[in-house]
Amino acid sequence: MTAPDVTGTPPEKTGSLAGSRTGKTPSGKNRRLHPAWIVAAVAFLALVGAAGFRAAPGVLMVPLQEEFGWSTTVLSLAVSINLVLFGLTAPFAAALMERFGIRKVTSLALCLIGLGSALTVFVNQSWQILLTWGLLIGLGTGSMALVFAATIANTWFAKSRGLVIGILTAGSAAGQLVFLPFIAALAQNPGWRGASLLIAAGALAVVPLVLRWLRNSPADVGVLPYGAAEAAAEKPETTASDAGTTAATPGKPAAAVAVPGAGDSPNAAIRALQVLKRASKVRTFWALAAGFAICGATTNGLIGTHFIPSAHDHGMPETTAAGLLAVVGIFDIVGTIASGWLTDRFNPKVLLAVYYQFRGIGLLVLPLLLGSSVEPSMIIFVVVYGLDWVATVPPTAAICRSVFGADGSVVFGWVFAAHQLGAAVAALLAGFIRDATGHYNYAWLGAAAMCTVAAVISATIRKDAVKKEPVAVT
Repeated sequence: MTAPDVTGTPPEKTGSLAGSRTGKTPSGKNRRLHPAWIVAAVAFLALVGAAGFRAAPGVLMVPLQEEFGWSTTVLSLAVSINLVLFGLTAPFAAALMERFGIRKVTSLALCLIGLGSALTVFVNQSWQILLTWGLLIGLGTGSMALVFAATIANTWFAKSRGLVIGILTAGSAAGQLVFLPFIAALAQNPGWRGASLLIAAGALAVVPLVLRWLRNSPADVGVLPYGAAEAAAEKPETTASDAGTTAATPGKPAAAVAVPGAGDSPNAAIRALQVLKRASKVRTFWALAAGFAICGATTNGLIGTHFIPSAHDHGMPETTAAGLLAVVGIFDIVGTIASGWLTDRFNPKVLLAVYYQFRGIGLLVLPLLLGSSVEPSMIIFVVVYGLDWVATVPPTAAICRSVFGADGSVVFGWVFAAHQLGAAVAALLAGFIRDATGHYNYAWLGAAAMCTVAAVISATIRKDAVKKEPVAVT
């Protein structure tokens, strides 16, 4: 028996309606670009604009020390506050996107980043840098964290989510790539204030694009998520409305999944905390959080914050060290997109174990590679580390989605919070080590050991977590 058409459309017209909603004609030929790809493109640009500050602390730390005489520990504290807020804001930002819509939250986040960076030019006391670098930019970048990429992918795509998350995550690397050489050059002449204004301009320039093109959900433009129609056809027991709920398992009611901007979700803070309570009962959550904390410590916390000052300690010009980090950004784009592709095809926990172990090997040899000039061995390190930089994101997001279903984006937000807490601790601790010993060697070696721990944790994530530790979706 044919199911009744809940849209009220006569049966003979349902084929044409389905074609209009999926971007295909009844014959299956593509009629136009699916709106999901336009949203993904704008989201990519938004991540580029938000990533400007990610490159700034390492470049601006030395000029600020020279002008104000602040210690490495003080500036590291500002970065640590930023990273803590960056992480803790993420799960609440995911819930806010569900409650108020992706577009509003993203626009506000970019404005906070622009404001915080612009106000930095007026600082003359150490507490003021804690306010601008730490509070304002931390809240803004936290709302534009990698959970934003997971939310876009889970909302707009029913297939190729790993690839999309990889592409969007690479937007952060692209931001570093685009801004870093200019920030380094401006920090030299006319000075660090010009670099801060560049970051502010980059964040604010994307806001009009977000307001115009970044839609909250496929329903806003009358389509299903990309690939939803094909997924429904392959699984007859899943209705078209179910296919459009992205993270839901086959047969789950569409009402079980919050639609960004729908306005009927619970309070964002309450939802984020409820998800954390459910997730905390699942062993896989803690395994992912521990691994991602080490991931943050060894990327944003150490390399992102202290690579340039450490290279400067060895006599390397800051612009040269900044250029090396820009190369990391180039290969990060390649590595993250490739990781997304691999995540769609291979066991994500195996990928995570491999990524963490390769990163540990790189950090182990880094103290031997740093010098006043760039040697071929340093180029090899930069390429390998770039490929591995945030390659961990697609498999981590995939595990969150498969284990936690409709809660996956918010759970990933909490896992990302652990990432940034790890980064904050590493940034502060490395600054303390530098002030206490005069070098960063112990920081690099300690990070290498932690990567091995992360590899072991990832490799032992239980394959049957979904069956043995189900999490209810409310």
